[in-house]
Amino acid sequence: MSEYGFFFDLSKNMGIDPVGSVIASIKSIYQLSNDRQNEIKLYLIKQNFQYHYEHNALYRKICEEKGVTLTNIACLEDVVRIPAIGIGKFKDVNAHLLLTKPIHELQHELRSTGTSGIPSISRRDEQTLTRSVLSIFSMFREMFGFFGGAAIFLAPSSEEMPEMGLVKLINMFSGLLDSSRFFVSGHAFQPEAVVQQLKEWQDVHTRHIIGPPFLVERLVRYVNEHEPDMKLDRQTQVITLGGWKSFTGREINRPDFYQQVSQVFGIHGEQVRDMFGLVETNFMAIECENHAKHVPPWVHFSVRSLDDPNKEVPVGEPGRLVVYDPTSLSYPGFILTDDLVYLDPNACLCGRNGQVVHYMYRIKGAEIGCCAINLEKFMSDKEAQVIQCSIG
Repeated sequence: MSEYGFFFDLSKNMGIDPVGSVIASIKSIYQLSNDRQNEIKLYLIKQNFQYHYEHNALYRKICEEKGVTLTNIACLEDVVRIPAIGIGKFKDVNAHLLLTKPIHELQHELRSTGTSGIPSISRRDEQTLTRSVLSIFSMFREMFGFFGGAAIFLAPSSEEMPEMGLVKLINMFSGLLDSSRFFVSGHAFQPEAVVQQLKEWQDVHTRHIIGPPFLVERLVRYVNEHEPDMKLDRQTQVITLGGWKSFTGREINRPDFYQQVSQVFGIHGEQVRDMFGLVETNFMAIECENHAKHVPPWVHFSVRSLDDPNKEVPVGEPGRLVVYDPTSLSYPGFILTDDLVYLDPNACLCGRNGQVVHYMYRIKGAEIGCCAINLEKFMSDKEAQVIQCSIG
């Protein structure tokens, strides 16, 4: 047993959650060597795998069919053998069968809907929810560093769309800020109202903008045309999350987007950051100042061959992402996604060690879907109805 294994076992015997202790130590763990980080990830993933194997009859059956038990997982390279759940299963009418925890222990439900209109539903029990909140806040603090200022949220409020994952995530920023406001209401977005709020906050707060790329893009176009002299602050962060592809299939060019945002708001390129995550998991991979998306050091990304999802591709080559997230107790957080990514083989200049992921696009044939795409479609339909009514 490694020294980490001994420490974590001792922690469990004392009633301390090893996963939570790792998340709370994010800054120091990012500074550990990759080998050390891998020891930690291996321990957490093995413990989580054992828990679901012992308490989830359906998942145990899947493992037995593949001939996988805990004894088969001796090193991080063996994690590839742990069966992953196809992400489409969360849209299935029998998605409740994935649950390891009983229904009466679940406290929260999140939804994400793509162009099919069928929601992906993920449910969390008390401890999973606590780990999820701790995980996301720790990444926010580590990667963005702010604790104060005011934010423009380019999204509906949680009162309007309480179950949408994107809305819940954006709303979590509120706890780090002095003030915030949502600027999508009734599926309508008025950029002039955003500009007015930014003016009111000038010289009062450091101003941040947080929302999906398509709405940031709309705001940038409006400011460029109507408020060309508007500049934001030295510590401003423009943070995007959600898809870079429209429900119509149009894709926003990311480098051009970063450059336009920087120029229009008078900020540096490193002040524009993107985040990547899944409603079905409990983490966010967030860009540092070098636009490298850092995987949280307790989560493991495995990139698989498109021809054989059981085979990993070499680091640096594109493939289908499989996530091993050991924070989930309500269902196995081992998920075969529909996302094409590659892992960067080079160390990041920011000094953080661990995996760095580059998101490319959805694999061919996968549904174009995320909260942002669903929101854009709703807004587009609403705007079309308004235009039709005004013409009529």
